[in-house]
Amino acid sequence: MAEKNFVICINNLNYEASLERWKLYEAIKDEKAEAHNQIRVIDESGEDYLFPREYFEPIELPKNVLEAMNSAKSL
Repeated sequence: MAEKNFVICINNLNYEASLERWKLYEAIKDEKAEAHNQIRVIDESGEDYLFPREYFEPIELPKNVLEAMNSAKSL
């Protein structure tokens, strides 16, 4: 299973329909986006899109939370 990365949205200016401030989002590794100071996240639509990197802060979730999230997805 690939390691999942999560970020929290700290700014949603100009992206109010796609992002909620203070919400946790799954980030997808994208080296091309990172080279342009962007980040690829799965937004409110369930699709992945690019957003400004400075709109997010990385967050590390405890192992038990990640396990619970994975269990919920398989239900």
